[in-house]
Amino acid sequence: MPSEKKTTSNSLLRNLPSVDEVLRTKTAREIGLIAGAEHTSQLIRNLIENVRRSIGISENGQTKGDLLALVEDGLDEVWRSESQTGIHRVINATGVVIHTNLGRAPLSDKARQAVADGASGYCTIEYDLGAGKRGKRGLRAEAMLAELTGAESVLIVNNCAAAAFFVLTAFASGGEVIISRGELVEIGGDFRVPDVLEQSGGTLREVGTTNRTKLADYENAINESTRMILRVHPSNYRIVGFTAMPSLADLADLAHDRGILLYEDIGSGALIDLTDAGLGDEPVVGSSVIAGADIVTFSGDKLLGGPQAGIIAGKSEFVERLRKHPLYRALRVDKLTYAALDATLEPYRCGAAMFEVPVLKMLSLSLEEIEKRAERFSELLTSSGDLKIELMDGESAIGGGAAPAVRLATKLIALSHKKISTANLEHRFRNSTPPVITRIADDHVIIDLRTVAERDEGELQELINRAVEQNPA
Repeated sequence: MPSEKKTTSNSLLRNLPSVDEVLRTKTAREIGLIAGAEHTSQLIRNLIENVRRSIGISENGQTKGDLLALVEDGLDEVWRSESQTGIHRVINATGVVIHTNLGRAPLSDKARQAVADGASGYCTIEYDLGAGKRGKRGLRAEAMLAELTGAESVLIVNNCAAAAFFVLTAFASGGEVIISRGELVEIGGDFRVPDVLEQSGGTLREVGTTNRTKLADYENAINESTRMILRVHPSNYRIVGFTAMPSLADLADLAHDRGILLYEDIGSGALIDLTDAGLGDEPVVGSSVIAGADIVTFSGDKLLGGPQAGIIAGKSEFVERLRKHPLYRALRVDKLTYAALDATLEPYRCGAAMFEVPVLKMLSLSLEEIEKRAERFSELLTSSGDLKIELMDGESAIGGGAAPAVRLATKLIALSHKKISTANLEHRFRNSTPPVITRIADDHVIIDLRTVAERDEGELQELINRAVEQNPA
């Protein structure tokens, strides 16, 4: 009956709690201490309005206490959801070493300490202690990178995409850039080389074919408008089979004979030869410098294993022009990045990078080492007839767009539960404190210890045990 339904709706509306009534609840008081009274009140107003709109859709009678509890529960849920949108520490159990969604390279202990103790407060970001006056930003990191790569000069900006845009803007605007069709790549986040060239003011001149480009193709394309030859390492894909590409040294000879610049963007940024880790196809920055590239750009947070940064290494005449360019100030990094990069580079210089830089340690772990860890780890999980623990052969991934064809043999811990679905189990891990990020395969929750620090294993075991001991519902 329309009249009876309207009466019921009006009665329920009168039972709606006020903002002040909800603010006096335990949940609102606890949230208010963190979120502040104003933001908490706004969340409550939104929830009350949502309940108001829903009244009339449901004909179930609800008392004032029912509606107050409904809003309080909603407040708790909304606040939890909002809190999860911030940055939180997670345990990466996916086996993806350079996991873009989880922050790419985890910093070393020394890098973390450098950020926390050296750069989180006042620091010598632009202060010369010896002279007692203003100093040069990033001096130590740039000097170490120049030493490690053999480059004459180095400049650091906020990421590799910025480095590429900066180089192209400074040296190719108004002119042509020659590039092989096989290198017109797109990397994560719809970042496309042709789009960057267009925004930089340069004109793309494609040569060769997708799979084969000859030195003569580059030579024939050079004209009075040519500013540079661009070589792009295809980090996130490989062309195999009937392929051909001139060497970087040959391109350097051609570019320098014609008086144009040779620029190579190698992306992932390996400072040392990683052939023993299965990454023999990844170019080493120093090799590109030796081959004659005028400018080389690469990332700080991929195979280098440090913070997000775009590193520009090369000949002084070009790098120093970039340093004086007005765009540099907009792209330069902050004190936290410099501090983390300094500490990340130190073990490279003393030959200890494979033991101290987390990304390199993970990449170099052998199958036997991971298998022993997986066996020890599994023995300490909850012994229950409902939880099934299996060790399975599998593969870890490099991630971060690096070495897409490389798969590292690993030993996986596969979990399943008689009373808890696989999706529910994964959800419990993901919503634990700290969150545990896993993957699902063949109706199992998969844990790969390659990407779990040994010091985190005890905590991970506790989180797994706690998750499976919860009510199955």
